[in-house]
Amino acid sequence: MSPSALSFAHLLVVLSASLTASAQVTGTFPPVPLASEHFDYNNLPYQADSNTGLIRGVQLGYNRCNSTTENQSSLCQTAIFNDISDFCLWAPPKPNSTVGDSEGEMVAWCTKPGHGTRLIPHDALQGVQFMRTPDYIQVVGFIDQTKINMADGDYGGELDPHGADFRGNPLGGLFYSTGFGSDHNKYTQVIEWHNFMGGNAFCLKACDPAGPNAAKFCQHIYDRIGCAYNAPNNAQKGVFESCLGDNQDFPGVYTSNGAVVTYTQPPESLGPISSIPYTARIPASSSCTTFASSSLYAAIATVNAPGQTASATTTSAHTVPTSKPGGSATSGGPKPTASGSNDATTVAVGGVATLLGVVFSALFLA
Repeated sequence: MSPSALSFAHLLVVLSASLTASAQVTGTFPPVPLASEHFDYNNLPYQADSNTGLIRGVQLGYNRCNSTTENQSSLCQTAIFNDISDFCLWAPPKPNSTVGDSEGEMVAWCTKPGHGTRLIPHDALQGVQFMRTPDYIQVVGFIDQTKINMADGDYGGELDPHGADFRGNPLGGLFYSTGFGSDHNKYTQVIEWHNFMGGNAFCLKACDPAGPNAAKFCQHIYDRIGCAYNAPNNAQKGVFESCLGDNQDFPGVYTSNGAVVTYTQPPESLGPISSIPYTARIPASSSCTTFASSSLYAAIATVNAPGQTASATTTSAHTVPTSKPGGSATSGGPKPTASGSNDATTVAVGGVATLLGVVFSALFLA
C-alpha cells in the first residue's frame, strides 16, 4: 500500500471514530430503558440514570436519599407511595415552573418525613381519595400547586417511567411501595406508574409489579387526556378518604354498542383534542374510611410553602448521601407516546369539563 493510500485509510478510520463519537454524544436512547431497570431499595445507586452524552442531558437529582437530603431544597428523585397518609408526588425543583418545562427534572414531594425528600406544605392538600384495587393503588386529589413550585394556572401533564426516549419523566425517577406483596415492611420497586399534575389537582397510580396487566392499567400513551380517563375517580374537594375499589377499565379501552374499542390519542401536530368518543367508567368503591387531614398529615403541620421558613429544612440538598436510604417502612393501604413525545401539553377544549366536582376550562385533568 502506498503512503498516500495508507494516509487515506487512516483518515477514514479517524473520520469513522469521530462520527461514532458524535452519534453517541447526540444520541437519544439509553442502552437499557428506565422501566427495565431494577434496584433494591436498600442498595440504590446514586443516580438511576447514569447515561451521559444523550440529548436530554444528565439526571438532575439523586436516588440515594436519607436524612442528609431531607429538606425543602432536596433533589431526591426516589418517591414513595404506601397509603393515603404516605405518598409522594412529582413537582418542580424551582418555584413558578410549568410541568412542560420541568418534567425531566421533577423531584419528589412527600406527605411524610423519613424518605429524604421535600415535604408537601401542610395546607397544600385540599382533598384526597386513596383507592386499593386488585391490581393497583391510586391516590387522587386537590392541591394548591403553587405551594409545590408549580405555576398558577398550569394544567400540567403526565410523569411516568417511560418518556419518548425511555429515560422517564423525571429522568431517573423511581417509585417504591410497601403496598404490594406479603411483606408490608418491605419496599418493592413499582415498575409501572403514572402521575398527572396540574389544574390544582393530581392523580397517581402505582400498579402491582406482580400483576399480569401492570403496563395496561398504568398506561403511559394517553398523556394528553388526563386523570378522568387515566384514573377515573370520585374524589371530592374537602374530603379525605381511603377505600377499596374495583379495577378500572384499561385507559383508552371502552365498550361501544357491545364492542370493545381502543381509543387512539391524536398526535399533537393535529392541534388540541376537541372531543373524545367516550366517558371513562368510574369503578365501584366500598369500605371507605374518612379522615381529618390534620390527623393524616400531622407530621408536616409546620411545613410551609417555598419562600417561607420551614422547620423541615435541615442540611444542604447537595450533600452526597453515602448510607442506605433513610426512613422506616410504613404498611398500608419503551414506548413513546402516540405523538412521539411525552411532553406535558395543556389540552384546551371548547366548553368546560368537570374534574372531581370542580369545573375547569381545559380537558387535561377533566
